[in-house]
Amino acid sequence: KGRKKKGKKTHTPVSQNALSPSESCLKSVWHNRLYLYSAAALVFGIWFSLKVAQKKKRFSDDPKAGKSNDSFADTLSHVSAVKIFYGSQTGTAKGFAVELSEAVKKSGVPAEVIDIKDYDPDDQLADECTNKSVCVFLLATYTDGQPTENAEWFCKWLQEASTDFRYGKTFLKGLRYAVFGLGNSVYVGHYNTVGTNVDKWLWMLSAVRVMTRGEGDCNVVKSRNGSVQADFVAWKVKFLMRLQALVEGEKKSCSGNCKTGGSRKSQRSDGQKEEEEEEEEEEEEEKENNNSSEADPVESSSDEEESGPGAGKKSGSVIDMEDLGNIMSRAKRAKSKAGQGDQSQMVKLSKVNGVKTIEDEGERREMITPALREALTKQGYKLIGSHSGVKLCRWTKSMLRGRGGCYKHTFYGIESHRCMETTPSLACANKCVFCWRHHTNPVGTEWRWKMDPAEKILQDATEKHQSMIRQFRGVPGVQPERYEEGLAVRHCALSLVGEPIMYPEINAFIRLLHCRRVSSFLVTNAQFPEEIRSLVPVTQLYVSVDASTKDSLKKIDRPLFKDFWPRFLDSLRALGEKRQRTVYRLTLVKAWNVEEMQSYSELIALGQPDFIEVKGVTYCGESAASSLTMANVPWHQEVVSFVQQLADMLPQYEIACEHEHSNCLLLAHTKFKVDGEWWTWIDYERFQDLVQVQEENGGQRGFSALDYMAKTPGWALFGAHEQGFDPADTRFQRRNKTKDISGC
Repeated sequence: KGRKKKGKKTHTPVSQNALSPSESCLKSVWHNRLYLYSAAALVFGIWFSLKVAQKKKRFSDDPKAGKSNDSFADTLSHVSAVKIFYGSQTGTAKGFAVELSEAVKKSGVPAEVIDIKDYDPDDQLADECTNKSVCVFLLATYTDGQPTENAEWFCKWLQEASTDFRYGKTFLKGLRYAVFGLGNSVYVGHYNTVGTNVDKWLWMLSAVRVMTRGEGDCNVVKSRNGSVQADFVAWKVKFLMRLQALVEGEKKSCSGNCKTGGSRKSQRSDGQKEEEEEEEEEEEEEKENNNSSEADPVESSSDEEESGPGAGKKSGSVIDMEDLGNIMSRAKRAKSKAGQGDQSQMVKLSKVNGVKTIEDEGERREMITPALREALTKQGYKLIGSHSGVKLCRWTKSMLRGRGGCYKHTFYGIESHRCMETTPSLACANKCVFCWRHHTNPVGTEWRWKMDPAEKILQDATEKHQSMIRQFRGVPGVQPERYEEGLAVRHCALSLVGEPIMYPEINAFIRLLHCRRVSSFLVTNAQFPEEIRSLVPVTQLYVSVDASTKDSLKKIDRPLFKDFWPRFLDSLRALGEKRQRTVYRLTLVKAWNVEEMQSYSELIALGQPDFIEVKGVTYCGESAASSLTMANVPWHQEVVSFVQQLADMLPQYEIACEHEHSNCLLLAHTKFKVDGEWWTWIDYERFQDLVQVQEENGGQRGFSALDYMAKTPGWALFGAHEQGFDPADTRFQRRNKTKDISGC
């Protein structure tokens, strides 16, 4: 019994732990589950690879099938029309738009020129994605890198749309476009920013470039083709070639080596492949440059495309590696060229004893481009060489007829009919809103152009001036004795246009004037303090003080220098160091700078000028480059009131003279008031003698403004009945003349 009981006890647990076949199978599968997973993954991988291989085979056998899902390719089958939008302030971009439109029409494609201010992008721009048109944007960059007035709304809308989630990143998918920007590389930090931004914002909305952005540079020194007009012509040629390819039904936007943004290459994670691609594209571009040098159009892409809003985020947008390669290769070459070329292509401004010369004089470009030469010639300039000009002043003509002289005749005794108005530098460092040349002259912050010798400039200027005087021979009203006197130049006003002090040989030019016993009146815009300090003695040195605060100066003068205000203040200090006659010239612009009385008095204390000319701004007609209107021209009585208030704040200055016809008054330092009488006129012969003595003594024996002053006649004084008009002349009044409110 004991054994039976024991066996019974052992038999019961064995039967309970026994597994059925199905359970055993499941248990085996569970223990070997990792092997099964691996096998399943292997099978899936083989199946997926076969599917991919089959898809690639179908794509290679039938390319159209591979492109059937690409809506962008379909839009390139042909071009229905070209719409040319322009944003222009002075009319240059508008002229380019008309020129491009005519060229496109000649190629057989309809073209339309559109003022961008008349275009509603919110309602119309999306339609351009489906109507198979090509949109061209010709956009100028205005003050401080801002759009022109007619392009402000479009640029603002496009900028907001590019980052607005409600529009989406594919809002302009299918829109084909090209951008050509107009700017001036002298404006460092603002060069072609409008064209760059519009190109970037369109790209961010998935619009497609038909060719890379072109850039026109008004700075002839750095312009790839010599001028903004030449830059546009070169870009236009390439655009027309690209347009013809699209019209003929080109299916893809580029072949892989072109510079367009239509071909979207996938991003590569392999850094070595990217470097190899950049090196290959750099070599290709170098070959192209060697074959066509400056004949190639100006093209550039901007780093801002990759650094723009959202560009650095992984948003699913595809970077155009062709453009990126071009950007990097161009940046490398530009940087290396800039490092080598800055010293070899730049002429430093004048020093006391001359100017640095360079070896590649023949390689530098002329300041006056053909388009600029045509524009200035139409305005009556007689151009001299490559950067100078002369023009007959209207007061010269007036005094030849005995009809009165200019305010310099009233204030300082200049014989207006014997005064030559010229400049050795048409370039300027400002773009003043009241510029009477309407900004047709070039701009710059340093001398980078070809340079003509001072002797040639003076000789040609004198000959051209005499030639213009001779045209008055026999003209009714011209006085014979004044005609003969007018042929002998006695005064030279270096104030025609531009910044004369920029000319590297300005000291040599002034010495040549004095050798001919011609007085010198030089005007500078207070942006070159060191050149003022190194300037040789002139008969009278002017500094234009167009505003008394930093903000108003920027608004009125629109200077190119970023450090314009420190330069301005230092120029006034430099003027105060001069011993010869110095003048502040204040131009009053109503509603802009007439309220800054205290600030003006502080600036006067800084430079301590001998004289202060206060003149109401002259309105020279409507100009797209300036917002100045007749409303900004002060009445003569308003100018008088301003000067009286200013004189009350300056104990060392009093009102000395007035020239009502020019809307101008003269404040003079009381040191020129001797025994109660004003001595603001100049003894010109005495000045020439003093200069000659100083030159003979090597500058050891100097002289001051008090050494060559002359007594002011009564008719020129403030408060006189004549109001500054010489009684020896006859004032001419036009018949049926309406009331003159200009104050000119």
